[in-house]
Amino acid sequence: MRLVYSLVWGLSLPFALFRLWWRGRKEPGYREHIAERLGFYPAYAKTPTIWVHAVSAGETRAAEPLVRALLARCPEHTILLTHMTATGRETGGKLFADVGPRLQQAFLPYDINWMIIRFLRHFSPQLCVLIETEVWPNLIAQCEVHAIPVTLVNARLSEKSLRKAQRLASLILPAARAISCVAAQSTPDAMRLHELGIEKPGVTGNMKFDVTPPLLMGERGAALRRSFGERQVILCASTRDGEEELILQAFVEQVPLLQTNPLLIITPRHPQRFDHVAGLLESHGIKYLRRTALNHEEIAPIASEVQVILGDSMGEMYMYYAACDIAFVGGSLVALGGHNLIEACAMAKPVLTGTHTFNFSEITDQAIASGAAFRVDGALSLFQQAHALLADQRQCQRMGEAAHAFFLQHQGATARTMQMLEAYL
Repeated sequence: MRLVYSLVWGLSLPFALFRLWWRGRKEPGYREHIAERLGFYPAYAKTPTIWVHAVSAGETRAAEPLVRALLARCPEHTILLTHMTATGRETGGKLFADVGPRLQQAFLPYDINWMIIRFLRHFSPQLCVLIETEVWPNLIAQCEVHAIPVTLVNARLSEKSLRKAQRLASLILPAARAISCVAAQSTPDAMRLHELGIEKPGVTGNMKFDVTPPLLMGERGAALRRSFGERQVILCASTRDGEEELILQAFVEQVPLLQTNPLLIITPRHPQRFDHVAGLLESHGIKYLRRTALNHEEIAPIASEVQVILGDSMGEMYMYYAACDIAFVGGSLVALGGHNLIEACAMAKPVLTGTHTFNFSEITDQAIASGAAFRVDGALSLFQQAHALLADQRQCQRMGEAAHAFFLQHQGATARTMQMLEAYL
């Protein structure tokens, strides 16, 4: 089966490269370091290396506490941090700007044997640490050939992903069984990973709880909030395709019924969709401002006729959470599985989420049970619940306090993960 998989990858390579070029129209980072995606890299000092693979921006932020723990635990080692997305690489560059040459970044090549072999021979890593959901059959097979232990940390696996993997059992199961160590986010994740064929996965929790909200983002959030005056602020964070239309339609219907003049912030999950969402705002006749049109330091007061701020910036989610009264976490109004609520909880904000949260089912259910979050069954329900909370400041405050307590309660995953990795360091 892996032979067929490799053949398909080889045949699809021209299309993959074309896709990079196409995405590079709006995200220039995809047109940079193309050679790395084919296994060709600049000269690399032959120092002991621990390799951490974090595909995109979310995984990179999740990896931050672990990377810093590895740097402290292994002072003679270089950390090689690899990505697949341009935003992941950009995020890593910002997060670890203070580390210096002890951390190197690169794009991981496509999962084609000769490219993976070139990558492994070039960097000679002593350990591979995969973040969250990455199981690449050829990569894991070549690590086994080169005697490089593979670990999977902060691991999660939804029911939907498990069923998909089981349909490709002859390809996925050998890769899963070759992983030396797995640290799962939750007990249900561990059970599904075991069902996939991984022996004795441990449960360490979610390392995103160990990420410290940047002080600068809190300060920027406070400055942004001052520009809103006394207006109440609803944030729709990490929205996905199909959600913004639902949200804006409900917003247009609800606002005339209110006594107040709330401000809505929308932050699309993917930067290539910023212009698309701007077009939706214009088609609805909604007066809006882009975040990138505002001064970063001294933001002038936002005019009362502005109804929406379009968050068309990257790396500022904590700022948006700091600036809002209530946060809705996207990807959950449509059947995409949702996103994690941790950043909103870290900033002590009441959280709303939709019904489609299968990618983060346990953490979402726990947040709801603790009083930190509330589930809504659609965009109209989202605004009805938000307005009810904004009218009851005591309840709003209680939810925010419960959210922060929930965040603090679940810290410690990084230390538990390091204990599991100790045998491989």
